[in-house]
Amino acid sequence: MQRAPKALVIGAAGNIGRPLVAHLRATGYAVLEVDLRPAWRPDYLMADITQPLDLLPAFDWAPDVVFLLAASVGRMTCEQAGSLAITTNLAGVNNVLQLCKRTRSVCVFFSTSEVYGPANEVLDDEVARPQPNNRYGLSKWLAEQLIEYEVRTGNLRAVTLRPCMIYDEAEDMGDHRSAMIRFAANLARGKSIEVHRGSARGWLHVSDAVRAVEAAGHVPEYATINIGHPQIVPIATLAELICHELNADPELIRSVTLPAQMTLVKHPTLDRQRRLLGFEPRVSLEEGVRRVCAVQARMAASERAAAPRVTTNGDRLHEPADRTKPVEPVLRPLTLPTAAV
Repeated sequence: MQRAPKALVIGAAGNIGRPLVAHLRATGYAVLEVDLRPAWRPDYLMADITQPLDLLPAFDWAPDVVFLLAASVGRMTCEQAGSLAITTNLAGVNNVLQLCKRTRSVCVFFSTSEVYGPANEVLDDEVARPQPNNRYGLSKWLAEQLIEYEVRTGNLRAVTLRPCMIYDEAEDMGDHRSAMIRFAANLARGKSIEVHRGSARGWLHVSDAVRAVEAAGHVPEYATINIGHPQIVPIATLAELICHELNADPELIRSVTLPAQMTLVKHPTLDRQRRLLGFEPRVSLEEGVRRVCAVQARMAASERAAAPRVTTNGDRLHEPADRTKPVEPVLRPLTLPTAAV
């Protein structure tokens, strides 16, 4: 009986890593998760890619494919913590590449569409020359160059993916996240949102994205591949869809000028996605918006129900019950997943 393929997912606790791990296990992979978030459970290792010694047990497991998702992510966060961005997104990536070479593992590198910058009217993964205009895109572009160098000179087997606006109803919230989750989170709570005039994007649901990421591990030769949804819509249209789905006040939508270091329109070519990955998205924008809004509406309703009621003179009528209980830690021996034989 043929053994199951072994997949190492670095950045397994992130917004893409979590659903990717679930997808890989559902499709028959033996999976070992790595992330810098503290945790202790079977098939999980805590490690930082800037500290390669901690990665050695993961590579002693001899993975067939390594999905490298760990990174300093986001335009604003990478500008604020520039040194961390370069250390993680370049030196950390180099550490993983050297270990991949030792085990002859295929490396699927998760880059970003931010590498293109605003100078490329069409984000063409075959001919466009990236000109990033922020440190996040720059650090990822430099990492791509390092990977191509190792492919040419060091016998590295790899594929680079440039994702274009992946979203998930279960993803983390925050002002540093994409417009999809920020719009839904704010409108569900009666807060205003800002739409950049003239901006447009395509939106790829994570359940589709993980299929493309897994398929990249089977590409025989090095390639840079955009992954995204072919339906490009104005961000104003996205805001209106979310507003309508949540029955929110349209006056909460405000139009503003595009800030610096951003790209107005992202229109990726997706021929390689179809040709090399055999991938087409299944989740429409309308269906994705419904899923995101349903989750945010439930969360907002729960928050309102848990909030203390206040009288007109400011007195609280009750305090929400504290249902938190201390949990005793359960220590389990570290085990690596074994492939079926």
